[in-house]
Amino acid sequence: QVQLVESGGGLVQPGGSLRLSCAASGFTFDSHSVAWFRQAPGKERERISCISGSDGEVYYEDSVKGRFSISRGHTVMYLQMNSLKPEDTAVYYCAADRFLAGCMWTTDYDYWGQGTQVTVSS
Repeated sequence: QVQLVESGGGLVQPGGSLRLSCAASGFTFDSHSVAWFRQAPGKERERISCISGSDGEVYYEDSVKGRFSISRGHTVMYLQMNSLKPEDTAVYYCAADRFLAGCMWTTDYDYWGQGTQVTVSS
């Protein structure tokens, strides 16, 4: 059984940093498409960053480009978030897929974490 578990969320002041982690059991991230999504109150869930399984190419949504950094290891993936803004407040989810070659091809990933709350406020 595959499980993804996020950690690292919390309350941070604007301009601060957080690093989210996503630990996998029953699955390895190597050569698989992985992604971070977030969902703010009253908004749709959006993909903010991903790594393609086919070639390791990395994508960032425009609003986080230059501030967030995604990385993956064997069973842990990370989202380093710098220069956080109040509009980054959301529940953040990690996701992974068994067969998806291009991480931008779909938002319908096989495996999801339970989410971790990130609140950016002074």
